Amino acid sequence: MDDLATLIASTLRVATPLILCALAATLSERAGVIDLGLEGKMLATAFAAGSAAALTGSLPLAFLIAIVVGIALSMLHGYACVSHRGDQVVAGMAITMTCAGLTVVLGVAWFHLGGQTPALPDELRLSRWFGGPGGATPMLGLLGHNGLVYLALLLVPAVVWLLDHTRFGLRLQATGENPAMVDAAGVSVLALRYQALALNGVLCALAGAYLVLAQSPSFVPNMTAGRGYMAMAAMIFGHWRPLGALGACLLFGFLDALAIRLQGTPLPGIGAVPVQAIQALPYAMTVVLLAGFIGLARAPKALGQPYVKER
Repeated sequence: MDDLATLIASTLRVATPLILCALAATLSERAGVIDLGLEGKMLATAFAAGSAAALTGSLPLAFLIAIVVGIALSMLHGYACVSHRGDQVVAGMAITMTCAGLTVVLGVAWFHLGGQTPALPDELRLSRWFGGPGGATPMLGLLGHNGLVYLALLLVPAVVWLLDHTRFGLRLQATGENPAMVDAAGVSVLALRYQALALNGVLCALAGAYLVLAQSPSFVPNMTAGRGYMAMAAMIFGHWRPLGALGACLLFGFLDALAIRLQGTPLPGIGAVPVQAIQALPYAMTVVLLAGFIGLARAPKALGQPYVKER
């Protein structure tokens, strides 16, 4: 029973950045903007949070700077794809590749630690500020989690409510389905897409900051390890719906947590499984889900299509 509780707790911790990133992708893609820059945004905001915390000694400031970086990258994506109707896939991949290289270059220049940031002390860790072992608010530390884990779970029904029960959310979905109709109603398609991208940037920033301020003590080059693409696969598996994406993220988190526990454990009839094979489990499931469901899920009709206002 203890092993099961530990596995569930580990699943929630591992799935948290995936949930946040999948919600970010859901908002932008329901508005019609493909975001393959999720990986790069997570990486850049993780570096921003780790660097800010190390240089200023302030956890709130680290979050603020991460959010500013996340929104700035989303606005850059919007400037290229929404305002100037550039290719959304190319722009997203450009953001990811640029962030992957830039974080290493800045890390080497600023900290001289091979691209890493200095290890953060306990007082700059989320467990001390928002609950967890030894934290100041133990009620938020149920099962050893910090507050950002619970925030990610609460954001799922919040995004469902936003999309399905608010005027803004309904307009946002209409923008991804029929932008001409939204424009004919006198609502700016470009403004709605920029607003969706701004929310996308905030959620990506929370995901990136979580990696440095909760999971790892410092930023490490390429520490996202494909989580942005896994989050996108979860969103597709969930048919562009927050609850469906949550289920897929929990599945990925469970496989990742299970892989950690299985390392070095002999299996009946198989023996010791190579560590590399176990670590590949979540990524193999990503490929399976994409191969099996990407053709079955119906994407928003205007997804990836730049909007040109008819004169």
